[in-house]
Amino acid sequence: MSPEPKIAVRRRRAVPRLFHGADLAEDAFLNAPFGLFARQKIKAMEGRRLLWAEREIEDAQFQPASLDLRISKEAFRVRASFLPGRERSVRDRLKSLNAEPVSLAGAGRLDIFTRLIVDGSEAFDDVPLDYRGELWLEISPRSFSVRVREGSKLSQIRFRNRNSQHMEKYTFALTDDEIRKKHDETPLVDGDLNLREGVVLRVDLSGAGHEIVGYRAIKNSDVIDISRVAGYAAEDFWEPIYARPDGRLILDPGEFYILASREKLQIPADLAAEMAPIDPAIGEFRVHYAGFFDPGFGQGPDGAPCARAVLEVRSRDVPFLLEDGQPVGRLVYEKLAGAADELYGAGAASNYQGQGLKLSKHFRDFKAP
Repeated sequence: MSPEPKIAVRRRRAVPRLFHGADLAEDAFLNAPFGLFARQKIKAMEGRRLLWAEREIEDAQFQPASLDLRISKEAFRVRASFLPGRERSVRDRLKSLNAEPVSLAGAGRLDIFTRLIVDGSEAFDDVPLDYRGELWLEISPRSFSVRVREGSKLSQIRFRNRNSQHMEKYTFALTDDEIRKKHDETPLVDGDLNLREGVVLRVDLSGAGHEIVGYRAIKNSDVIDISRVAGYAAEDFWEPIYARPDGRLILDPGEFYILASREKLQIPADLAAEMAPIDPAIGEFRVHYAGFFDPGFGQGPDGAPCARAVLEVRSRDVPFLLEDGQPVGRLVYEKLAGAADELYGAGAASNYQGQGLKLSKHFRDFKAP
């Protein structure tokens, strides 16, 4: 898949069956407190056939508060992004668009834009209550040509338990007051707590003792196979950005950058978080297209925050000046319905625990010339 204005839609492996509150009340298993399901609850869903896949779900797919989704061997190349609309399936829409089949049989920080589509949906990245059917993934590479195959994992899904009091709620995020109280119990960041419908994160362009403060993607590089871990030399795909005395960086339109937050952070065991865009009025750029932070992320051995948030940054339509310490994103938090039986960092697949400025797991450490 090359970084062209074409978008491929690929079916996800996991097929959920989600139920309304009345159905949940009849099931003692799902009669849990309100909040996101932790790993063991998601595994139990699969065991009870509330969630199933064409091929057995692998244990490594179960994350502390989410499920990694695999793509199947079926894929289509389409000319534009779309939503099926009410009472229409994704397959119907693909047929009307004359989508070109692409076989994948046998075949995160990579600037791959992905969005979820489900039958009858009028919004991306949402699976409605009582949905029974396939999940589809829209994939659009932006900077690199990438190679995917059946079984590749490009996104995750979370499951939320509701009761009758929450059926009409649109947002489930903690309020700023709730976040402040949680921070008083367990520090969420290592510095001052800045709140704006979530915890505000600021960009680090000072170097903090290191010369490299970010990376800019090199276009027209070789193809990246997303299944290869540490398979590529970072210098073949990324240009290092060095700290300037004035702590500034100009973002050029169409370019993709990897930067890091000034704050170190941690996610307590009873919460999960997601990176959300900062108010568009603050700047003409977008940070971290989608990012789940699982419970346990960034927890240091002394109980203090130890990991920085890696920021995927792209300017919109005009060059934009970033300065050290400028707000660039925010973390939105949700409660878990129950404590996870395994926290991020406990397993071998926790690639980003304790991270600073870091590229994705596909690249070996950067070697400056």
